[in-house]
Amino acid sequence: QVQLVESGGGLVQSGGSLRLSCAAPGFTLASYAISWFRQAPGKEREGVSCIGYNGGSIYYADSVKGRFTISRDNAKNMVYLQMNSLKPEDTALYYCAANPMRSICVSPGTDQMHEYHYWGQGTPVTISS
Repeated sequence: QVQLVESGGGLVQSGGSLRLSCAAPGFTLASYAISWFRQAPGKEREGVSCIGYNGGSIYYADSVKGRFTISRDNAKNMVYLQMNSLKPEDTALYYCAANPMRSICVSPGTDQMHEYHYWGQGTPVTISS
């Protein structure tokens, strides 16, 4: 069973930064579009950012544009989300997910959520004001 593993979450003050990492032990991410999603308490899960198999076709949700940067290192089988200028509204459980139906992205991921078959357990991000 494929299980992605997120890390890097934590508690930071508003304006701070965090770098999330996504690993896939025993599973090769290189062929897939990978997205970061988040779910805040009481809210629906939303796509934050997506990156295509070769590091192209990158999309961001409007709420994080200019603050978050997604990247991947296929040699290390890792995907990252650098989050800067964090705001309290960024507080959520952050998940990475792999889309076996696409190698390139067409959106941050919300509209294609049903295509993402492989998920992690999430890493919590809390931003204090």
